[in-house]
Amino acid sequence: MAVKLVIDSTNYLSTEDIARYDMRQVSLFVIDGEKHEAELDMDAQDFYVRLADRSDIPSSAQPSQGAVREAMLAILDEGHDVLGCTISADMSGTYDTFSMVAEQIKAERPDAVIELLDTRSNCMQEGYAILSAAEAAAAGKPIAECIEAGQHTIARTRFVFAPQTLEYLKRGGRIGTASALLGSALKITPILSVEDGMTVQLDKVRTFSRALKVLADKVAEDMTAADGLVRIAVHHIAEHEQAQQFLSTYLEPLVAQAREAGQTVEISPVVQIGPVIGAHVGPAVGVVYETVNPLR
Repeated sequence: MAVKLVIDSTNYLSTEDIARYDMRQVSLFVIDGEKHEAELDMDAQDFYVRLADRSDIPSSAQPSQGAVREAMLAILDEGHDVLGCTISADMSGTYDTFSMVAEQIKAERPDAVIELLDTRSNCMQEGYAILSAAEAAAAGKPIAECIEAGQHTIARTRFVFAPQTLEYLKRGGRIGTASALLGSALKITPILSVEDGMTVQLDKVRTFSRALKVLADKVAEDMTAADGLVRIAVHHIAEHEQAQQFLSTYLEPLVAQAREAGQTVEISPVVQIGPVIGAHVGPAVGVVYETVNPLR
């Protein structure tokens, strides 16, 4: 018997990582009028091109109970325990869906072992918590230790990002119209992060190029305070060229510095954020990283 993971689609882990740890993935949905599309079936770049010409944004929805049930039962039928890992419960109803299905299954199968991990974030910050739990599972650890591994990683990771415009946050109701107009007039770019499961503003600067420098400075600050880096990934939403430039100009020198100090730092290819998260932010560049020691 082993521990196997059921994950959602908002972590943007690679297909290789998902296959390596034999994870089951269930998709959140993008809802556009009468159209419901599974995020995993969508072409993100095409979606962002279409989104740029609209004055509104689609909504999103958590995975279906049926899909979560099917994934959990498949693992149980193989004789394994289930660890469900989700986007922050404060950002989505996905955790509640996983919890409801888990309780239904356990009522039907009293011997079933199903536990959940709320990763308290999204994107690769969620992904790194999942990878740590999966690594523990692959090492034969019991489910409690897999959860603990994920929680330890949550304490050692940060996700910071900068949107090109406040327009998408305004469209989605994440920021008031007056604030968006003022921000645009002053060319203000917010520096955003995720803390305790919610998006927060860390800083604001006057240009997007300055914002990228601030993101890199935050990585360097945390790298020093927490005794180095373990892994790092650049995210983008419809800004692949900017993301690549950010990686080569700012982050690769930091990684080289860490490696010269004897640290083994894993650096991922640039990762595009999918439509469920990206629709609410718009064009953006961000970075997710895990440090050696806790950040909080």
